[in-house]
Amino acid sequence: MDVYINSKEARQKLYKRVLVVVSLSQIFGGAGLAAGITVGALLAQQMLGTDALAGLPTALFTIGSALAAFIVGKVSQRHGRRIGLTAGFLTGGLGAIGVVIATLLNSVLLLFLSLFIYGAGTATNLQARYAGTDLATKKQRATAVSITMVMTTFGAVAGPNLVDVMGTFALSIGVPALAGPFLLSATAFIVAGLILFMMLRPDPLTIAKQLDQAQEKTDVVHSTSNKRGLTVGVTVMVLTQIVMVAIMTMTPVHMMHHGHHIGDVGLVIAFHVGAMYLPSLFTGLLVDKLGRTTMSIASGVTLLLAGLVAALAPADSMTLLIIALSLLGLGWNFGLISGTAQIVDATEPSNRAKVQGNVDVLIALSGASGGVLSGMVVAHSSYAFLSIAGGLLSLLLIPVVVWSRSEKSVPNVSMKG
Repeated sequence: MDVYINSKEARQKLYKRVLVVVSLSQIFGGAGLAAGITVGALLAQQMLGTDALAGLPTALFTIGSALAAFIVGKVSQRHGRRIGLTAGFLTGGLGAIGVVIATLLNSVLLLFLSLFIYGAGTATNLQARYAGTDLATKKQRATAVSITMVMTTFGAVAGPNLVDVMGTFALSIGVPALAGPFLLSATAFIVAGLILFMMLRPDPLTIAKQLDQAQEKTDVVHSTSNKRGLTVGVTVMVLTQIVMVAIMTMTPVHMMHHGHHIGDVGLVIAFHVGAMYLPSLFTGLLVDKLGRTTMSIASGVTLLLAGLVAALAPADSMTLLIIALSLLGLGWNFGLISGTAQIVDATEPSNRAKVQGNVDVLIALSGASGGVLSGMVVAHSSYAFLSIAGGLLSLLLIPVVVWSRSEKSVPNVSMKG
């Protein structure tokens, strides 16, 4: 361990290795997300025989992911990223297996319980982005986050495209077709967990803690804890999550009400998901080069444009809806990566994983709130009103980040000895 404490070159070599390992796990983790998003509602609809509770699976694994984010954060803080992330992915895999068993037994209670547990995989996939930042320098942190998000894209795109294949495979072994994607999720989450368990050695958070302790023994100690930066990072991610989920959730409903086919909806959402993840590598570089504040403001402006285009677009215009949802995904991307970098900047290794877990709880709950509230807003007004309101809400990011710059936190310097 001492070699990583005493040698900057050794730490950078380990940092690059950790990025490779985390990225590999993210490919499988991304594939594991596909089942819940793609067929969760359809499975509930089929087993319950009604549309009324078809949205319940999303609510269940969102709540499950919020609880799991808190637990994974605490476990990672105490025992390291390797143990925390492995436990989260394996738990998500067990939840997916439970869903398959529930379909065989036709047990709605087991289905709901399993979907709740499955949420652990979703939370862990999001938490894993932090592992790549533990040994990154301040100028590498946003890039590290973006690399893991790009790798998630490969699994997230491949997963939905394997739904038919997994459905056919499921039928061949006597399992209902809609449970097929959960077989993929179970395998993917478990493989992601095993990759981290076997290859994430030495643990990056453990090394970061030891490095922090070694620095405390020097004559001058710089405290990197920054409550203002933490508040801003959380606000950026929560606001972007609410706006993105609210508009995204109601876009398919809006389209179907105006005569679009399910294929049209799929195409628009595909562009949206692509814009959420694919620009990540460039976003990370921009956040590290131009600064967290600049890209947080860019997030607010981009989300405002998305809301305006969505509100003003004729309901039959596929082109404008694609542009609106692509801008929505891009604005979210800017906010998540700049916000994540600010969270890492504002915490110390001694509390970082725990704080990050708590932050992801807020992100999960804000996404769930955005989804629920969006339906209420549209029911009492219109999709255009929701889109404009979301865009205007995103503008709150600008005064928040300006406030963060108005009184720059001065590093806490103390002399020892």
